[in-house]
Amino acid sequence: MASTSDIRNGLCIKFNHDIYKIIEFLHVKPGKGPAFVRTKLKSLTTGKVLDNTFSAGHKIEDVRVETHKYQYLYAEGDMFNFMHAETFEQIALNKNILDAPDLLKEGENVMVIINAETEAPLSVDMPPSVILEVTYAEPGVKGNTATNATKPATVETGASVNVPLFINEGDKIKIDTATGSYQERVKE
Repeated sequence: MASTSDIRNGLCIKFNHDIYKIIEFLHVKPGKGPAFVRTKLKSLTTGKVLDNTFSAGHKIEDVRVETHKYQYLYAEGDMFNFMHAETFEQIALNKNILDAPDLLKEGENVMVIINAETEAPLSVDMPPSVILEVTYAEPGVKGNTATNATKPATVETGASVNVPLFINEGDKIKIDTATGSYQERVKE
């Protein structure tokens, strides 16, 4: 058993007969009344996100998890196949437990969170950012440079990302996997 003081991003807890992962949290100490913790929880079975508030000192049941490094191999319909980096054992995971499946490139290394008690995979943690090549982008129009003007671009995984007007086909860009947004152009 843990308490609200142990809450951190990535912590897996049992809540409402399901296993949730804490995505965001905020300790709030109002001037009047007791302190509390505002959290955003993601269900590891359904993928639904919900907001919940825990009062200070509330006991929460944490889930013992292990993380293992896996390499993404290929997708087959809604199933994504991964290989363990050390044992070379392969597993197939459903698309809904991945945070950003459309940004996953073959050969990418990810961390798979596994329930230590049941040996069931719970979720896949992507790296903070990925570098992908732009396969299609409309040409930027000269003089069309209002502040923060963006255009849609398609990357090699098939995902669509809004990028600045100066990005062209063939450019490699860095994408934030948490938000799916453009970060910067990568020079090689």
